[in-house]
Amino acid sequence: MQDAPSTTMREEFADTAAGLPEPFRLWLRGSCASTNDEARALGESGAATGAVVVADVQTAGRGRRGAAWFGAPGESLMFSILWRPDEPKPLWPRLALAMGLAVANACERFVPITGLKWPNDVWIRGRKVAGILVEAGEDFVVAGVGINVNTHRFPDGIATQATSLACEAGFQPERAAVLASVLERFSNHAGRIGRGFDEIVAAARQRCVLAGGAVVLRTQTGELLRGQCDGIGPAGELRVRHGERVLEILQADDVRPVPNG
Repeated sequence: MQDAPSTTMREEFADTAAGLPEPFRLWLRGSCASTNDEARALGESGAATGAVVVADVQTAGRGRRGAAWFGAPGESLMFSILWRPDEPKPLWPRLALAMGLAVANACERFVPITGLKWPNDVWIRGRKVAGILVEAGEDFVVAGVGINVNTHRFPDGIATQATSLACEAGFQPERAAVLASVLERFSNHAGRIGRGFDEIVAAARQRCVLAGGAVVLRTQTGELLRGQCDGIGPAGELRVRHGERVLEILQADDVRPVPNG
């Protein structure tokens, strides 16, 4: 179920929609269950690459592992991009790192420095400001993003773990400006998941908040591992020292830093 955007929302994103470079086009929703689901439906119906679904409210927004995503109406920026990569499908998971870097770069227009918590979170001073969820379809990818832009109050369960651009910058950025900045950077980074991926990896390594610290992770097989993080490898994998082995983790259900090592 989806609702049409309000006049206020249309006006808020009007200039951005009119000035987007190819191939991006905005699809505004007042509310929907999930922007990822909306973008997936567009992909399955044959929509062209670059469709961007933006919602003021998500009634069933989600992050990794099916976790609910908190997004305050009118304060958070929640959107998903439909993308049809030219690269082979085995390289598509690299879009998560490319999008993470795009969001980090965009946030740095408003705050001094950001960090990447592999594989899909953007942090500022140890707190989460954005999350990314990349899902593949048959011949397309959906990259969903949630950014805390102007939120000042968070639910009790995440209040000590979350932040927003407004909290960190001391002013309220325009959501449309944040979106335009992300799209500009994503269009550049997404084209480098094949040739040029070493540049994405190098930039991500500089921002990796897990590097050098102890981490605990749960693999996709359910195995719980603890080790020392050696940072991000050349294929975008997380390198973790576990005993005498150096594990190369391409996908994990959960990765968390261990407080105080």
